[in-house]
Amino acid sequence: MAAGAEITNFTIDSVRRAIAERQTTASALAQDFYTRIRQEDPEIGAFLTLSEERAFAQAARIDQMAAAGAPLPPLAGVPVAIKDVMVTRGVRTTAGSKILENFVPPYDCTAVVRLEAAGAVVLGKLNCDEFAMGSSTENSAYHPVHNPRDKSRVPGGSSGGSAAAVAAGMAVATLGSDTGGSIRQPASFCGVVGLKPTYGRVSRYGLIAFASSLDHIGPFAKTVKEAALVLRTIAGRDPMDSTSADVPVPDYVAELEKPVQGLKVGVAREYFGDGLDPEVRAAVEAAIQKLAELGCEVVPVSLPHTEYAIPAYYIVATAEASSNLARYDGVRYGFRAPKSRTLSEMYRRTRDGGFGIEVKRRIMLGTYALSAGYYDAYYLKAQKVRTLLTRDFDEAFKKVDVIAAPTCPTPAFRLGEKVNDPLAMYLADIYTVTANLAGVPGISLPCGENHEKLPIGLQLFGRHFDEATLLRVAHSYERTA
Repeated sequence: MAAGAEITNFTIDSVRRAIAERQTTASALAQDFYTRIRQEDPEIGAFLTLSEERAFAQAARIDQMAAAGAPLPPLAGVPVAIKDVMVTRGVRTTAGSKILENFVPPYDCTAVVRLEAAGAVVLGKLNCDEFAMGSSTENSAYHPVHNPRDKSRVPGGSSGGSAAAVAAGMAVATLGSDTGGSIRQPASFCGVVGLKPTYGRVSRYGLIAFASSLDHIGPFAKTVKEAALVLRTIAGRDPMDSTSADVPVPDYVAELEKPVQGLKVGVAREYFGDGLDPEVRAAVEAAIQKLAELGCEVVPVSLPHTEYAIPAYYIVATAEASSNLARYDGVRYGFRAPKSRTLSEMYRRTRDGGFGIEVKRRIMLGTYALSAGYYDAYYLKAQKVRTLLTRDFDEAFKKVDVIAAPTCPTPAFRLGEKVNDPLAMYLADIYTVTANLAGVPGISLPCGENHEKLPIGLQLFGRHFDEATLLRVAHSYERTA
């Protein structure tokens, strides 16, 4: 059995090896992680629900395979946790909202099915901004998440629980969702690796929708290799999701070891303008220099429509949220306001009591943008800008293999610092929303710390469905960092 202090050092490979060599069991390891969660999580708040019955049943299956000497699946016994916007059969799924406080789904998200089929042990569900709407995980209806690196600061959002659980050693890997940076920004703030795949690379079946054309599922891990292992497991066509792409999934782990000499790394000046923290700039520029020393060619590129990304994103995202969240009306499932005299009163009181301030704000913004007389002026224009942003990336990737940029303009900010200034919170997503609008893959990995020992993230973008090159460049940098 692993000692409590040692479990934070476990990787996917070392867990699988330890179980295969009978140094520990999946059941003992799950127990160790639950012990750590109970020790650490009261101060962090990463988990909303623990799924012990499910976890120990899966661990027992892995232990039976190991005892019989059977070949173990690639994630055998690996303790993972899931952002609470992915449905899990028989396990409470809230999306961080009061309106789904007691919702227990009858089916599983495809990404979770694939993780468990590969042998992973799901420890529980992770805290997040309500319906994945936020950049700090302060919009959770239950409690905020604290950054394990500095508990006075936010872990990022909306997948703050997913990043914090990995950073605090309470799971070996986790799943998050990314609609405008919700995997990459928390990864940067917490000093871990976070990967947003290409739109359509991972099935969204069972993901509670925020903005369907922008939502992505992806992994958090301590290393690029582990993120590659998880992506290899969950990627691929799913007949249950018509937007999932029928594109071959390469062996991302094998691709990691290919040399990077001669690859071209683009640097866009639009990502190094006003508002970028000087220490973040210095760390990212040093990381780009390191890539040059590894044999990559650094090439200036331009993404000229970047300045329009935030307004375009917050029109498209809120419009789709307005449509997607119309289903929460107190009729079919979830919270229903009591003592309503009419149907319309029940609708109003249910949605008023069940949704938090940020969700209401976005529903109203989106409803306005879609309303008669304003659709062309706002939503249609935003979609046209989205096309221009996508063309920017297409043009840049004719010249380069990846694009390097900061993940966030600043390191993690303090809890409460921006909660009453939604515009400042939205602007913090300036470097991440572009990848969602264009559907290209992006990864954030640690590239240093500021003077307060707060992590700084390097962001890399890749061509559509070329996560292999993205991961290869990230892995090469990581090994020298």
